[in-house]
Amino acid sequence: MSAKPLQKRMETPSARGHAGLALALATLFFLFEFLARVAPSTATEAIAGDLGLSRAGLGAFSSLFFWVYAPMQIVVGLLLDRWGARRFILPAIAFCASGMALVGLAPSGTLAGIGRLLTGLGASFAFVGALYVVNHWFAPNRFALLSGLVNAVGMLGTAVGVVWLTALSESVGWRQTFIGIAGFGAALFVLALFFYHDAPSAGDTETHSHPLGPLKQVVKSPQVWLLSLIGALIYMPINVYGGLWGNEELTADHGLTAVSAETAVAMVFWGMAAGSVLWGALSDALGHRKWIVFTGALCATLAWGVVILGHTEQLWIVSALLFLGGLFCGAQMLSFAMAKEGQDQSTVGTVTAFVNMIGIGAALVFQPLVGWLLDLTDGDHAKALLVIPICLALAALLVLGLKEPEQPHLRSGRQKDLS
Repeated sequence: MSAKPLQKRMETPSARGHAGLALALATLFFLFEFLARVAPSTATEAIAGDLGLSRAGLGAFSSLFFWVYAPMQIVVGLLLDRWGARRFILPAIAFCASGMALVGLAPSGTLAGIGRLLTGLGASFAFVGALYVVNHWFAPNRFALLSGLVNAVGMLGTAVGVVWLTALSESVGWRQTFIGIAGFGAALFVLALFFYHDAPSAGDTETHSHPLGPLKQVVKSPQVWLLSLIGALIYMPINVYGGLWGNEELTADHGLTAVSAETAVAMVFWGMAAGSVLWGALSDALGHRKWIVFTGALCATLAWGVVILGHTEQLWIVSALLFLGGLFCGAQMLSFAMAKEGQDQSTVGTVTAFVNMIGIGAALVFQPLVGWLLDLTDGDHAKALLVIPICLALAALLVLGLKEPEQPHLRSGRQKDLS
């Protein structure tokens, strides 16, 4: 489909209204799935004690989310590219909410694990679905900024949510907290049922005769593989520190209370939110991506190194460092824009899902790895979490091998602004 007819359809008030609602609901779904993703970090000791898990066992339980989430990314991308988003997003929200409810009600670790898997299954559609909405409802030269905005809302909501959830877990218990999150998902499902619509272009850009055609095109690109690895390494602190082990590290090494520690951990998400929008807007304005990602990875290495190896007990210093760590990690969002710009319109869902799969898949390794290292070192968090700055430094080195993608939509947008 040409861009011109689509643009005309998008200029109608009805289309703009549908676009805004679709983006809002897709963003809320991402917020919901992220709260579900990090929920175990808000009550690690209580969950482990209730379900009879060691640190390594808790890491494995939390990572079950990613065991289904990561491989599903390719399936999600292919489904969205071929048939659009609505028919899959609605049941995905229902699965995610049902999984959270099952974990909250589970009498055993086995049933809780099944609930965690079901949560990951539904959540696997959230982020890619949101970027699919951005790509099909909005102009190409707004992709980096709007995708960053989607990520920012998820991060900000999580930044506030994890503090509130930690306090709620201490007040009413982790089970009731998980059930409450499930209730939020149920309300979101009802809203999406009535107000979530596919873009006019959804399903119209299919150019591949074979269902796996988009995947074959994506996996042939060395740039996509390199971007996926870089994105995974830069996102690793969000999954490992912000998503599970940060609260415990801050209470053990920095002497913070559970709520104060979660307040500090929340600064990771505040920083990631700010960085997602800042670096997206800056890269769209400059028309460059590569060196922003390199600078972000390098500065993140320094910030996280000070957090992990330092032992300051002053909350404001720890919070400031974690904010900076998240801010610089926000450059990771540009990996999606760079990967998309190297592919045609028919593979946007697949290439986005592929990059996200590798990034999230890293949690399968690193969350349990840190738990194993903690058991091995008798709870030495500095040694166990040293993998964070190491991964960030490696990401900075790998960025040097990237090619700056062609971005004609940015050049034409700037020329239009100047005319």
